[in-house]
Amino acid sequence: MTGKAYLVGSGPGGLGLMTIRAREVIDSADVILYDQLPGEEILATLPRDAELVDCGKYGGSHTLEQDEIEALMVERVRAGKTVVRLKGGDPFLFGRGGEEVETLREHGIAVEVVPGVTSAIAVPEMVGIPVTHRKYASQATFITGHEDPTKPESALDWEVLARVKGTLVILMGVKNLPAIAAALTANGKDPATPVAIIERGLRPDQRVTVGTLADIADKARTAGVRPPAVIVIGGVVELYEGFER
Repeated sequence: MTGKAYLVGSGPGGLGLMTIRAREVIDSADVILYDQLPGEEILATLPRDAELVDCGKYGGSHTLEQDEIEALMVERVRAGKTVVRLKGGDPFLFGRGGEEVETLREHGIAVEVVPGVTSAIAVPEMVGIPVTHRKYASQATFITGHEDPTKPESALDWEVLARVKGTLVILMGVKNLPAIAAALTANGKDPATPVAIIERGLRPDQRVTVGTLADIADKARTAGVRPPAVIVIGGVVELYEGFER
């Protein structure tokens, strides 16, 4: 007896930006493995007759490790359950969805991926920051601010990234923001480059902190910036209404 697995992107926050397909799949689930990133509004609508498994990370403490999440998905699908792995944003943009698909396929399990609106684009644009603009940026580069700590060395080439003429969008970068800003400026990026940090995008307590590469780490520390947040670096930040040079 075999069920089916779904990797579902819930979008950047709130029911209004979740896709119809995501809603259909969630409502038909027997088991939902979720974390805190979809936000309270979406989590409050999860079907109560489903088995709800919290997989969140809170202050560096993991409720379940990644291998435990994947093992649980395999176990429940093999028991004939319809299993949803619910993620914020899109499951394939720094969401470890690719790893989960690999594991499920290795076990011969059918999996459908339900794309979600990515917070990397939606969160900046909802505060008036387009990641591309004919005047400021003809490209956007998405990077993780939190690489796999078991890697022997970083996969990010800061010398190349410092030369990028377009927009840098960083997810999961709050903790490492001082090191990120220092690496970019050390490799030649103008310290006056505008930066915006959007915390808890599209939620009632959304907050934006702006500055430059030279001072954004200090401003974030003073403001008590906390994840989840999207960091935008580049001239497009000047389009944010609250930006002042």
